[in-house]
Amino acid sequence: MAEAIFAGYFTALSLILAIGAQNAFVLRQGLRREHIGSVVAICALSDALLIGAGVAGFGALSRAVPWLGSLMLWGGVAFLVVYGAQRLRAAMRGGEALLPSGGKSAPRRQVVLSCLMLTWANPHVYLDTLVLIGSVSAQYPGQAWAFGTAAALGSLSFFTALGYGARLLAPLFARPVAWVWLEAGTGLLMWGIAAGLAFS
Repeated sequence: MAEAIFAGYFTALSLILAIGAQNAFVLRQGLRREHIGSVVAICALSDALLIGAGVAGFGALSRAVPWLGSLMLWGGVAFLVVYGAQRLRAAMRGGEALLPSGGKSAPRRQVVLSCLMLTWANPHVYLDTLVLIGSVSAQYPGQAWAFGTAAALGSLSFFTALGYGARLLAPLFARPVAWVWLEAGTGLLMWGIAAGLAFS
């Protein structure tokens, strides 16, 4: 049991640590100090649901519905292209409105919808949770749910640390130019992920 728990926790961490669309969004909201609790909860609960589905055997569904993977892939590509364009547009505006202490705070509904889209329209999330974690859990017969629960806790701890720990970078992002670079980097990252998905 202990081996399954250890493996589940660190398998989830190793997959989530890579910088991606979802992580960049959580970091950005943490720096802005906007609705961090909602963002962390959405990311962690979504991962928990998907990990649970992976442990329960999502592979059977994907084999029964062959076009499901393609639908998820191209929907995710389209969203990443649009979101990347929005971030690059924000960078070109100069970054001052993005300072946590200035400008108007984004409505919670807008942040929640963006977070849901970045989570559920991102094919990488399904690959990591449903496919990879689901398949690894099969290596622990009789302990798959312990593995899955530990993986969900790994996701929760990571997003909590990222969202609430981002404020430690606040001195760096006290300058508008830092926000310009963050937004430009996020936008290019989104486009890079979209291109990788489209041409892989």
